[in-house]
Amino acid sequence: MEEMLRSAYWPFFLLLSSMCLVVLLIGRLRIPPFIALIIAALFVGLLTPDLPLLTGQTWLNTALELPLVEFGTMAGKIAWVIALAAVIGVAMLESGGAQRIVHDLLRYLGEGKAAFALLLCGFILSIPVFFDTVFFLLIPLGIALARKTGKDYLWYVLAIGGGAVINHSIVPPTPGPLIMAETLGLDLGFVILTGLVAGLIPSAMVWTIGRRINRRMPLPVRTDVGVDNLVLVLPGLLPSLTPIFLPVVLIGSSSMITLVSDTIPPWVVFLGNKNIAMGLGAFAAVVLLAKGRGLGREALWQRVSKPLEVAGVIILITGAGGAYGAMIGHTGIGQLIGMLAERFHIHYIPLAWLLAAMFKTAQGSGTVAMIASSSIMLGMLHTGPPLTFHPVYLFLAMGFGSVFISWMNDSAFWVVSRMSGFSEKETLKTWTFLLALIGLIGLLQVMLAAWLFPMQ
Repeated sequence: MEEMLRSAYWPFFLLLSSMCLVVLLIGRLRIPPFIALIIAALFVGLLTPDLPLLTGQTWLNTALELPLVEFGTMAGKIAWVIALAAVIGVAMLESGGAQRIVHDLLRYLGEGKAAFALLLCGFILSIPVFFDTVFFLLIPLGIALARKTGKDYLWYVLAIGGGAVINHSIVPPTPGPLIMAETLGLDLGFVILTGLVAGLIPSAMVWTIGRRINRRMPLPVRTDVGVDNLVLVLPGLLPSLTPIFLPVVLIGSSSMITLVSDTIPPWVVFLGNKNIAMGLGAFAAVVLLAKGRGLGREALWQRVSKPLEVAGVIILITGAGGAYGAMIGHTGIGQLIGMLAERFHIHYIPLAWLLAAMFKTAQGSGTVAMIASSSIMLGMLHTGPPLTFHPVYLFLAMGFGSVFISWMNDSAFWVVSRMSGFSEKETLKTWTFLLALIGLIGLLQVMLAAWLFPMQ
């Protein structure tokens, strides 16, 4: 048994068996993801012979305690930002700020470009707002437009979902991209700006591909979900945009100044810190909510406490995913895959994409896929040859890989299916097909960009 545990290929067994365990616990036994991921982390720890021992602890105690230490480390890195992002998202929804952005884009672009407007809204709103929430917000507008025009409903659905899922996968502060950036040690502002640029071509492809799918299999509106739940009195466009763009501008500006100058004013560093920038964005969102709804102090903080409860669940899940990913990293699989990649001349970018796509397809969560694959890639970077390109390309490859397949084990699949009124077969032929193309297009784009602009 000891020889088996120390086999060179034992890390592969731990990876595959732990993935099967996660799929079983979440998919079949319906155990909450937080508990399932912690169990998987403990499973990996108990079967990893060469764990880094915690101070004053035996190997067995380390195997039991290290997953929770890693959980705390990951939660400490992302908890504040995720909580503030949840506050921004809910405040924008309840104040009517998000609806104002959608309303003005539709008015400026015209009804004939409604699909493009909905795509752009999904792309913008998914920066601070989680995918499910963006889809819940926009799908009533897609239904209303389709009923008014009598056509293009499927195009509207795919535009909303496609635009939102791209930024949800490659632009912080959503949990998956945020954790990948932290794991790989990337500058957050640079990652945000790079992710926004990298999302442009796939978003354009969503618009084009969505139109073609809509022509081949037009689907009728079969639901009125959420159509009557819209805010009637809307705030102005500039106040509505401020909670989204203020953190992006502050974090991005700090990163850009860092790239072009050796001396950075302390106030720029302070305002560009992700915790301060997100805090200012959340403050703007709370002010927007208070003014828009005329809320007093007590009523306002009651409203703000609700998204914090949702954020708590997300923090638990992402922290547990971080613990699982870190324990996978401790198995040495990163070094093993790195050696195999070097021996068989496998490029790191498609390898990173494949790891994320494999995790996503197996267990359904794009966030878990990003966390686990980035932990493996980090182990490869520590022991393998130096990269010939900037590590942000690995970040983007894993983000697009986590999009690749959305099927019955993915919560987003059911959100799109149930909210749109599509059958499972229709969702597979449209939504799943679209996301597979987004993942492949994203990979090709990243490989081309890394070849043309290595940015070492």
